Amino acid sequence: MKREIKFRAYSSHNHKIYPVSNIEWDIDGRIWVTADDGKNGIELIDEEAHLMQYVGRHDKNGREIYEGDIVKNEYGKVMEVQYDPRYAAFGVGDYYFGTIGSGKTLEVIGNIFEDKQLLEGKQ
Repeated sequence: MKREIKFRAYSSHNHKIYPVSNIEWDIDGRIWVTADDGKNGIELIDEEAHLMQYVGRHDKNGREIYEGDIVKNEYGKVMEVQYDPRYAAFGVGDYYFGTIGSGKTLEVIGNIFEDKQLLEGKQ
C-alpha cells in the first residue's frame, strides 16, 4: 500500500503551523526543519519545531488529518489524534486510521498547540 508521507510543524517561537519541506538531523542529534512560510522558507531548530505527521486520511470536510489534531466525531465526542505504538497506527479513542474506515465521520476542529482548550471540555 502506497501512502503519502508528509509533515507539518508548529513553531513554538512564531506560534504558527507551517508545511514542512525538509527534515534533517545534525551530528549532535538536533533536528532541523525547513518550513514553508509562504515567502523564502524558515528554519526551525530542535525544540522549536513540533512535528505532526499526516495520517493519510481526510475528515468529513476534506481537510487533511494530522497527528495532534483535535477532532469531533458524529456524536460530538472531542478527541486528540495520536500515534499508538501498540498498533503502529494513528488513532482517536478506539478508532485507528488504516485499519477501519476513512475518517469521514470525523471533523478537524483544531490542534493541540493552538486549541488545547478544546480538550478540556471534551465529552
